[in-house]
Amino acid sequence: MSTLIQNPPENLTESQIGTPPDQKIWTDDEFMALNRDGHRYEIVNGELIDMGNSGAKHGYLAIILSAALFNCVSTQKLGAMFDSSTAFKMRSGNKRSPDISFVAKERLQGLDDLPEGFLEGAPDLAVEILSPSNTVEEIHNKLVEYFENGARLVWVIHPKENYVLVYRSAQSPDRLLKSTDSLDGENIVPGFSLPIADLFQKLTF
Repeated sequence: MSTLIQNPPENLTESQIGTPPDQKIWTDDEFMALNRDGHRYEIVNGELIDMGNSGAKHGYLAIILSAALFNCVSTQKLGAMFDSSTAFKMRSGNKRSPDISFVAKERLQGLDDLPEGFLEGAPDLAVEILSPSNTVEEIHNKLVEYFENGARLVWVIHPKENYVLVYRSAQSPDRLLKSTDSLDGENIVPGFSLPIADLFQKLTF
């Protein structure tokens, strides 16, 4: 478990974002101590990546899906959910932060509280909501790392085109879900189902 440092070390500057990994090795403490000032970061191959801020539709979809998932998870006591500010520590040392995450209770046995630091490995379910700045390579690399680190299910949501890709491995999506389909939690989030039409619902007020 990492200990939070109240003030970032003096040598951590904005100019280090994107620097080669041999110039900076990020410790858990240093990463947690960053002054984020409204930003989200990941560490990928030794580089500090600014994930930027999300648009309104991105945030709206995240809330709809998070609320539906949380209702199912909490009612059945299936495990714990996390938002996009939560980083997961990969075996490579990378810190990845899915937009929505779920970790099954079996992986949290023996804990009476969650650590202030990072959980090891990928969540059982990782959700990525695409932003205009995302590239195919970026999403593919995330998928590969999630599944290499224990993820069992990944949903990639396309807000602009209103569909969801379901992955059970990084190679290719198992399903493409459109407005007439439903998201299914399968055996990872048993009992969860959400119509795609409800996920991409329009404002009604």
